[in-house]
Amino acid sequence: MKQKSYSGALSAILSAVLPLLLSGCSSALMDPKGQVGEEQRVLIITAFVLMLIVVIPVIVMTILFAYRYREGNKDAAYTPDWAHSTAIEVVVWFIPCVIIVVLAVLTWITSHSLNPMKPIAAADGQEPIEIQAVSLDWKWLFIYPAQRVATVNEVAFPADRPIHFRISSGSVMNSFWIPELGSQIYAMAGMDSSLHLIADEQGTFPGRSTNYSGAGFSEMTFDAHALSDKAFRDWVKKVGESGQSLSFNKGYQALAEPSTDVPVQYYSDVSPDLYKNILNSFRKGMEAGGEHGESGENGKAKHGEPMNAEAAE
Repeated sequence: MKQKSYSGALSAILSAVLPLLLSGCSSALMDPKGQVGEEQRVLIITAFVLMLIVVIPVIVMTILFAYRYREGNKDAAYTPDWAHSTAIEVVVWFIPCVIIVVLAVLTWITSHSLNPMKPIAAADGQEPIEIQAVSLDWKWLFIYPAQRVATVNEVAFPADRPIHFRISSGSVMNSFWIPELGSQIYAMAGMDSSLHLIADEQGTFPGRSTNYSGAGFSEMTFDAHALSDKAFRDWVKKVGESGQSLSFNKGYQALAEPSTDVPVQYYSDVSPDLYKNILNSFRKGMEAGGEHGESGENGKAKHGEPMNAEAAE
């Protein structure tokens, strides 16, 4: 009777505690809003199910064996001379080997199909919109080269249109991630990384850094707005009315200073070479800003092109 009462009490405690433990879990990965995120969700579920093919039988047999060969079961067969079974050996080795082969093939295929540098083709053939993302202490700077505007801790783009993020850092290494849209990419000083995403529906999705970078790391968050084409044009127009300008020598240096809990900021007049200057400022032997950071003939930097992630490999 005491054992039953203990078991009932334990069940009641678990029933009360589990919802509290699970309340902090996010379903962003399991409820994606973009093509890349959806493919990743399928990959996670497929790999999980394949592994359960081994895990579940092991758990069940562990429980059954413990029950069948318990001390109180006098009817359990006692076979002290049993040592080997070819059938069991075949099963316990063949099935895991098949699962490993399937997982290897799946990993190979998805490593190429989900390559973050692989452009995404839009259904209507639209060109991707380019957004340059720079991680700072402790905030995110987003530069729109075609629109000549920039924002801090807020990014917007049209839904159902490919987005090409060019990602770098103006400080230590960080990691750029919008969980509901897909892949995370490291932001590193002097590196020009690429990430291609697309939002399948309109909405506001939280983004953040996922690489610890100091005291203000927990506040390195931003909102990503997937808008209609008209709403995006209106948003760009609103940013363009801010009246603030931003270039490497004017405004950027102050913005790059460590700060936390930074509000959303808009810049309407942005230097076309700002992103390139930020990259070049971390390259050995190069000076950035002013005439040293401006573009030369044919739009190429006077001191060479910044290194990208593919070249670094």
